Amino acid sequence: MKQQPKSKVLINIILFVVFALFAVVQLNDPDPIHWFVLYGLVAIVSLMANYINIPKWIIWILFTALLVYAVFYFNFFKDWLNIDSKEEIFGKMVYEKPYLEGTREFLGLILAALGLGFQLKK
Repeated sequence: MKQQPKSKVLINIILFVVFALFAVVQLNDPDPIHWFVLYGLVAIVSLMANYINIPKWIIWILFTALLVYAVFYFNFFKDWLNIDSKEEIFGKMVYEKPYLEGTREFLGLILAALGLGFQLKK
């Protein structure tokens, strides 16, 4: 096991639990495998970082891929920022308002990228 500060080990465990839960919740999504794998990868990287040295180039590739993927959802996020009732984001998916699901996916991708970004810190 590699030596890390206890605070980093704890944060990695928290990240693992959070992203594992995100992955499990996605099993109820219309496209579950895609999002399950995405969040599951972040969870696994977070946990494994406590035990092995994951090459930074792998994390950079995943981090960059998540950010590039998020760009495709950014317009939905912009649309959501322009509405008055922002709390709709926490409600049910409404097919007449695709910006809700697009915003959720954008924010999820940003959170996943931030989770990996933590692994890039020294």
